[in-house]
Amino acid sequence: METKKYTPRLKDKYRKQVVPALQKKFNFTSPMQVPKLLKICVNQGVGDAVADKKLIEGAIKEMSTITGQKAIATYSKKDIANFKLRKGVAIGVRVTLRGDMMYEFLDRLISAALPRIRDFKGINDKSFDGHGNYTLGVTEQIIFPEIDIDKVNKIMGMDITFVTSTENDQEALALLSEYGLPFKNQTKK
Repeated sequence: METKKYTPRLKDKYRKQVVPALQKKFNFTSPMQVPKLLKICVNQGVGDAVADKKLIEGAIKEMSTITGQKAIATYSKKDIANFKLRKGVAIGVRVTLRGDMMYEFLDRLISAALPRIRDFKGINDKSFDGHGNYTLGVTEQIIFPEIDIDKVNKIMGMDITFVTSTENDQEALALLSEYGLPFKNQTKK
């Protein structure tokens, strides 16, 4: 008996629905011209960690729970006296997701986390960087169902950056829309 290898739902959706739709929309001659999602970078700044070192440990644990991959601490590069910051002090956490982990995180973000945002009307389509990458800011980490609200020390936001293989923002917007990211101004496009 042959066992079927598991593939994430959005990875199958990319091959079966996204590629043909974008090929038709942008008149690509080959499926290889269709932009891909290369990686998702999740970053969380923990400015109060200068005073309380336990905040970084909690942030690493929460970020690892949310993404399913071990988070690492980020460190300050220079001294800033106004912020009481020393060089080499942990001030944030980050994770870079690729492959199946990336698709699983994107699926949970679209289907479970974004709908839990209070008064959600869609995400802004103006946050592209001019090179086909999109950054989404989330104000509370508690929108993810993996986080137990009772065990949260401090509510913190995070930045989620979607890195695509295209240099064109319109192609990147179409790619992310096809995946199911709920942009506000989809009727105009």
